[in-house]
Amino acid sequence: MDLSCQDWMSSLPEELWDIPLTSLAIPGSHDAMSYCLDINSPLVQSESDFFRLLDGLFYCFTRPAIFKWATTQDKSIEEQLSMGIRFFDLRIAHKPNDSSSNLYFTHVIYTHLMVLGTLSSVATWLESHPKEVVILACSHFEGLNNKLHQTFIFSLKKLFGSKLCPQKESGLTLRSLWASGFQVILSYDSQIAERYSELWPAIPYWWANQRTAQGVISYLDWNKELGRPEGFFVSGLNLTADRYYIIKNPKQSLRTLTFSNWECLSRWLQEQRPGSDPESINIIAGDFVGPLPLCSLVIALNQKLLRKTALR
Repeated sequence: MDLSCQDWMSSLPEELWDIPLTSLAIPGSHDAMSYCLDINSPLVQSESDFFRLLDGLFYCFTRPAIFKWATTQDKSIEEQLSMGIRFFDLRIAHKPNDSSSNLYFTHVIYTHLMVLGTLSSVATWLESHPKEVVILACSHFEGLNNKLHQTFIFSLKKLFGSKLCPQKESGLTLRSLWASGFQVILSYDSQIAERYSELWPAIPYWWANQRTAQGVISYLDWNKELGRPEGFFVSGLNLTADRYYIIKNPKQSLRTLTFSNWECLSRWLQEQRPGSDPESINIIAGDFVGPLPLCSLVIALNQKLLRKTALR
């Protein structure tokens, strides 16, 4: 763990305290909670009937494959926070036939850990790091009806309280957030979010859906040429393998695929610039953010903003 990244926001030079958060380089965690997937849990409801049948017939083969390709992280959320991650991709679901209101995280299967207990750990961490700001991107919401949404949102408001930054706040900077005591930007990818001032809309995520570093980079560069979104947005450095590739490469895993492509991805990353220019980046999210030095590389990009400010 790089201890210098624990409080990297408060450690930024004062010249960057008034830069909008949408112009800073922010490290993010793709499928942040997949480190605690439950290999014995049901498949998520969105999986096809054919895949369910296959999983039922060949469980002893499908489950190890699912586990090693659905696992994108190997560090706890507290460890990720301490490593410098400030954007979390959180996929929320309610298990079928569960009479309780318990919610879990998902990526093909469900997690051991439940949502509110995990987010309580985030709130506790923030108490000890009062100048760090996190962006929690909640999405998918498989199996949630309107009542479960309302119960979950009520729990989120109770958990984070005055730390929640209202969506009406514009031009957010570290200095303005510190002055208001806001530490949590809560993105909620559902229409129900429109009813609540504490919830921000979905944050665009540039997902290449590619198996190679070259494919991911080409996709991200193509998006950059089209121009950046106005607010927060995520450039995903995460790779994806389809089922045909997985079947043909039984000794591979998402971890081996990610590590073998990392050198090329990291070279592209170090060439990027944060800021407000059309081709600038904002949030960079990746897999295996602990063993790979994503955080330190992304945080270091903010030094380019410092040099740009000095030239004015």
